Amino acid sequence: MRDVVALTAIGVATGWVVRMLLRPVLSLPLLARENYRGRTVATAAGLVVVLTAVLVEAAREVLASVDVGHRITSTRGLVVFVVVAFGLLGLLDDVIDTGHARGFRGHLGELARGRLTTGGVKLVGGAAVALLVAGAVNPHRPGRLLADAALIALAANLANQLDRRPGRVTKVTVVCFAALVAGARVGDYLEPVAVVVGATIALVVDDLRERLMLGDTGANVVGAALGIGVVFSCSFGVRLGVLIALAVLNLVGELSSFTRLIDKVPPLRALDRAGRRDRS
Repeated sequence: MRDVVALTAIGVATGWVVRMLLRPVLSLPLLARENYRGRTVATAAGLVVVLTAVLVEAAREVLASVDVGHRITSTRGLVVFVVVAFGLLGLLDDVIDTGHARGFRGHLGELARGRLTTGGVKLVGGAAVALLVAGAVNPHRPGRLLADAALIALAANLANQLDRRPGRVTKVTVVCFAALVAGARVGDYLEPVAVVVGATIALVVDDLRERLMLGDTGANVVGAALGIGVVFSCSFGVRLGVLIALAVLNLVGELSSFTRLIDKVPPLRALDRAGRRDRS
């Protein structure tokens, strides 16, 4: 538990530094997008989260080589792999989004017509990455492998669906990670997830002030990281329950609007609008 808290703090500090260093990149016209209020802001700020996760794990490995801390394990390596892979898939969608298809139905419909959109690449690639990681947990159990892969992929997609208002993904991420740490077996696999959460927190002020957006690059990463945290730390029964909940929430997001649903529940509405410039 102490290591998880410490690495969350390290993620915040490193994420803030990386954010400052990446300021010229995030200010490029290529990454300029209009947000829900028509303000032009930098998207793909999730690059900060990806770079922070890689840099912190690299620094930990250097320290371990001089007997400070522990060498990287296969589970930690898999989390970093997921972060980088989902980050690249999200960046592709942020930078060259074709824009003419939305949601599962839109992207799968285009695929059925023989056309692969950037969102379709993200869906197919994300599913493949999730299968690779789940295979490390369930090498001889195909049913569990598919269930765990679906959990990771749906967690990433749900975060993407929630990323429609400033700070929303970060708020949900913090709540979910706190519940995961409190209710799961804390192990070294949660340490890189803690760094991801910390780096996301480092961006929340700029996100709330509409200076940047996590974009698919960030939302997919934090969702997938939380998903792999559940897969590695919870029993299969708990994972199955989480999978069902994720499937339902993804369906709700596909058929409706999370913003409209959140606005109908006063406590959720207050939390969602806390810290935002536009609270109406």
